[in-house]
Amino acid sequence: MTDFVKKLESKENLSFEESKSLFSNIMEGKYDENIIIKILNALSSKGENKDELAGGIFVMRSKAALVRAPSGTVDTCGTGGDGQNSLNISTAAAIVLASIGIRVAKHGNKAVSSNCGSADVLEALKININLKPQEAERSIEKVNFAFMFAPNYHQAMKHVASARKKIAKKTIFNLIGPLSSPAQVKKQVVGVFDEKWMIPFAEALKENNAENAFVVHSEDGMDEISPFAKTKIVELNNGNIKSFFINPADLNITNKNKENLKGKNAEYNAKKIIDIFKGEDNEFSDSVALNAAAGLVVSNKEKDFKKAYEVSKKHLKSGKVYKHLEKIQAV
Repeated sequence: MTDFVKKLESKENLSFEESKSLFSNIMEGKYDENIIIKILNALSSKGENKDELAGGIFVMRSKAALVRAPSGTVDTCGTGGDGQNSLNISTAAAIVLASIGIRVAKHGNKAVSSNCGSADVLEALKININLKPQEAERSIEKVNFAFMFAPNYHQAMKHVASARKKIAKKTIFNLIGPLSSPAQVKKQVVGVFDEKWMIPFAEALKENNAENAFVVHSEDGMDEISPFAKTKIVELNNGNIKSFFINPADLNITNKNKENLKGKNAEYNAKKIIDIFKGEDNEFSDSVALNAAAGLVVSNKEKDFKKAYEVSKKHLKSGKVYKHLEKIQAV
């Protein structure tokens, strides 16, 4: 153990295998709180690399309560922490995808850095956020959607809870959590709060056998695909990683008022979601359609992003998503 600490404090990177060993020890309760604080601070000070992320993801997934999701299932869990306090875009996009016929295992938590996290808004939408693994599997089978509330699935995180509280700032667990799906999905749309994590995230997902992923961060600072500015996409596609940009102007999106994406509490955000699911057309529906389009491409339902956006937008306007929401609520 002291070797790991010495190495990290000397600003040396850990290999994938070393990282797996380190995180196994942490999440099996083999280190005391002071050692964990030293490790997390040293990682943060050095700057976490792709192998350290990949090792952490590998261990977190292996220790999680497993959800056996069908092949092709997608997750839309992002890092949060972009400081924008926006409406729950990726959560709404997940339900849109489910209503189109894409299986979604949505991983998430309650609010940490915003007023309303994915679990908060889903509760306000009267969706069960406390499904057990087998219940989640049945829900995916029945209505193409299940929510996996992170604290219920990652019991091994209890070993780091106290250390993280004492550190009181982002650690590597804020990065690897969204990539550690209990359903071990191989397809994911993941927003990041800082562009510097885009390539490492894609590489860490590749190391953990992901097939297709969009890692997204917009030029206006959102950890979502933005309707107001260009968004950089780092795409993982069957082992190949490439970058490109999505420009809302190319999709004829002309909405300009970013204030209309501001979220408030869970009840407010849930009402806004219901409005667009019933067909209301505004900046929020544009945002959700853009992010649902990413899910359509990642799941290979659509090849062309512009076509995927048009499909999502038309589907939202039809009001069919609200009918599907009612099916999810009934599970």
